[in-house]
Amino acid sequence: MGAWQPLPDGLPSEVRHFVEQLRQLKDGTGLSLAALGARTAYSKSSWQRYLNAVQPPPRQAVAALCRVAGLAGAEAERHVVRWELAVEAWPRPASANPAEAYEEDPTVPWWDRLEEPAPQPAPGPAGRLLLYAALLLLALLLAAVGGAVAFG
Repeated sequence: MGAWQPLPDGLPSEVRHFVEQLRQLKDGTGLSLAALGARTAYSKSSWQRYLNAVQPPPRQAVAALCRVAGLAGAEAERHVVRWELAVEAWPRPASANPAEAYEEDPTVPWWDRLEEPAPQPAPGPAGRLLLYAALLLLALLLAAVGGAVAFG
Protein backbone atom coordinates (compact mmCIF):
# COMPACT_ATOMS: atom_id res chain seq x y z
CA MET A 1 0.00 0.00 0.00
CA GLY A 2 1.02 3.66 0.01
CA ALA A 3 3.57 5.17 2.32
CA TRP A 4 2.36 6.24 5.72
CA GLN A 5 3.05 9.68 7.10
CA PRO A 6 5.53 9.67 9.98
CA LEU A 7 4.01 9.30 13.43
CA PRO A 8 4.21 12.35 15.71
CA ASP A 9 7.40 12.83 17.74
CA GLY A 10 7.12 12.15 21.45
CA LEU A 11 4.48 9.47 21.00
CA PRO A 12 4.64 6.91 23.85
CA SER A 13 6.23 3.63 22.76
CA GLU A 14 3.01 1.67 23.49
CA VAL A 15 1.04 3.95 21.17
CA ARG A 16 3.72 3.92 18.47
CA HIS A 17 3.98 0.12 18.53
CA PHE A 18 0.20 -0.29 18.49
CA VAL A 19 -0.32 2.08 15.55
CA GLU A 20 2.52 0.46 13.60
CA GLN A 21 0.91 -2.95 14.17
CA LEU A 22 -2.48 -1.60 13.02
CA ARG A 23 -0.86 -0.14 9.90
CA GLN A 24 0.73 -3.51 9.08
CA LEU A 25 -2.56 -5.27 9.68
CA LYS A 26 -4.42 -2.80 7.44
CA ASP A 27 -1.76 -3.05 4.71
CA GLY A 28 -2.02 -6.84 4.87
CA THR A 29 -5.69 -6.64 3.92
CA GLY A 30 -4.84 -4.91 0.63
CA LEU A 31 -7.81 -2.59 1.17
CA SER A 32 -7.90 1.16 0.75
CA LEU A 33 -9.08 3.21 3.71
CA ALA A 34 -12.43 3.73 1.98
CA ALA A 35 -12.86 -0.02 1.42
CA LEU A 36 -11.79 -0.70 5.02
CA GLY A 37 -14.37 1.82 6.18
CA ALA A 38 -17.08 0.09 4.16
CA ARG A 39 -16.21 -3.29 5.68
CA THR A 40 -15.92 -2.13 9.29
CA ALA A 41 -18.60 0.56 9.72
CA TYR A 42 -15.89 3.08 10.67
CA SER A 43 -15.39 5.86 8.12
CA LYS A 44 -12.32 6.46 5.99
CA SER A 45 -11.60 9.66 7.94
CA SER A 46 -11.88 7.76 11.24
CA TRP A 47 -9.34 5.20 10.02
CA GLN A 48 -7.05 8.05 8.93
CA ARG A 49 -7.17 9.47 12.46
CA TYR A 50 -6.58 6.05 14.07
CA LEU A 51 -3.74 5.02 11.75
CA ASN A 52 -1.98 8.39 12.03
CA ALA A 53 -2.16 8.37 15.86
CA VAL A 54 -4.38 11.45 15.93
CA GLN A 55 -7.04 9.69 18.00
CA PRO A 56 -7.27 6.29 19.68
CA PRO A 57 -9.62 3.88 17.92
CA PRO A 58 -12.51 2.25 19.75
CA ARG A 59 -11.82 -1.34 20.78
CA GLN A 60 -14.55 -2.46 18.38
CA ALA A 61 -12.72 -0.84 15.46
CA VAL A 62 -9.63 -2.89 16.30
CA ALA A 63 -11.75 -6.04 16.53
CA ALA A 64 -13.36 -5.19 13.17
CA LEU A 65 -9.95 -4.72 11.54
CA CYS A 66 -8.84 -8.07 12.94
CA ARG A 67 -11.94 -9.74 11.46
CA VAL A 68 -11.34 -8.14 8.04
CA ALA A 69 -7.69 -9.23 8.20
CA GLY A 70 -8.75 -12.80 8.98
CA LEU A 71 -7.37 -12.86 12.52
CA ALA A 72 -9.13 -14.77 15.26
CA GLY A 73 -8.42 -16.25 18.66
CA ALA A 74 -5.06 -15.49 20.26
CA GLU A 75 -3.85 -13.40 17.31
CA ALA A 76 -6.83 -11.05 17.54
CA GLU A 77 -6.59 -11.00 21.34
CA ARG A 78 -2.98 -9.74 21.12
CA HIS A 79 -4.19 -6.69 19.21
CA VAL A 80 -6.85 -6.02 21.86
CA VAL A 81 -4.18 -6.23 24.60
CA ARG A 82 -1.99 -3.81 22.61
CA TRP A 83 -5.02 -1.54 22.29
CA GLU A 84 -5.53 -1.56 26.08
CA LEU A 85 -1.89 -0.61 26.67
CA ALA A 86 -1.97 2.08 23.99
CA VAL A 87 -5.20 3.69 25.21
CA GLU A 88 -3.74 3.97 28.72
CA ALA A 89 -0.64 5.72 27.37
CA TRP A 90 -2.35 7.78 24.62
CA PRO A 91 -1.57 11.49 25.00
CA ARG A 92 -4.61 13.60 25.79
CA PRO A 93 -5.04 16.82 23.82
CA ALA A 94 -4.34 20.02 25.72
CA SER A 95 -7.70 21.64 25.17
CA ALA A 96 -9.61 24.23 27.12
CA ASN A 97 -12.83 22.60 25.95
CA PRO A 98 -13.36 19.22 27.68
CA ALA A 99 -15.72 18.16 24.89
CA GLU A 100 -12.75 18.16 22.51
CA ALA A 101 -10.72 15.80 24.72
CA TYR A 102 -10.79 12.07 24.19
CA GLU A 103 -13.19 10.04 26.22
CA GLU A 104 -11.63 7.86 28.91
CA ASP A 105 -13.44 4.87 27.43
CA PRO A 106 -13.54 5.11 23.62
CA THR A 107 -17.03 5.01 22.22
CA VAL A 108 -18.97 1.85 21.70
CA PRO A 109 -21.08 1.69 18.55
CA TRP A 110 -24.83 1.62 19.15
CA TRP A 111 -25.07 -1.99 17.96
CA ASP A 112 -22.74 -3.17 20.76
CA ARG A 113 -24.60 -1.40 23.59
CA LEU A 114 -26.40 -4.16 25.43
CA GLU A 115 -27.48 -2.20 28.50
CA GLU A 116 -30.24 -0.37 26.63
CA PRO A 117 -33.20 -2.55 25.62
CA ALA A 118 -34.36 -2.19 22.07
CA PRO A 119 -37.56 -0.14 21.76
CA GLN A 120 -40.66 -2.27 21.26
CA PRO A 121 -42.58 -1.40 18.12
CA ALA A 122 -46.20 -0.33 18.45
CA PRO A 123 -48.60 -3.03 17.35
CA GLY A 124 -49.23 -2.76 13.66
CA PRO A 125 -52.47 -3.42 11.79
CA ALA A 126 -51.94 -7.20 11.93
CA GLY A 127 -51.47 -7.12 15.71
CA ARG A 128 -54.63 -5.07 16.21
CA LEU A 129 -56.59 -7.33 13.88
CA LEU A 130 -55.58 -10.36 15.93
CA LEU A 131 -56.62 -8.58 19.14
CA TYR A 132 -60.02 -7.65 17.66
CA ALA A 133 -60.58 -11.23 16.44
CA ALA A 134 -59.81 -12.62 19.91
CA LEU A 135 -62.21 -10.12 21.53
CA LEU A 136 -64.94 -10.98 19.02
CA LEU A 137 -64.45 -14.70 19.63
CA LEU A 138 -64.70 -14.12 23.38
CA ALA A 139 -67.92 -12.08 22.93
CA LEU A 140 -69.46 -14.81 20.73
CA LEU A 141 -68.50 -17.48 23.26
CA LEU A 142 -70.08 -15.48 26.10
CA ALA A 143 -73.24 -14.92 24.01
CA ALA A 144 -73.46 -18.64 23.23
CA VAL A 145 -73.00 -19.63 26.87
CA GLY A 146 -75.53 -16.98 27.96
CA GLY A 147 -78.06 -18.18 25.35
CA ALA A 148 -77.61 -21.81 26.36
CA VAL A 149 -78.18 -20.94 30.03
CA ALA A 150 -81.22 -18.77 29.25
CA PHE A 151 -82.96 -21.34 26.98
CA GLY A 152 -81.65 -24.46 28.71
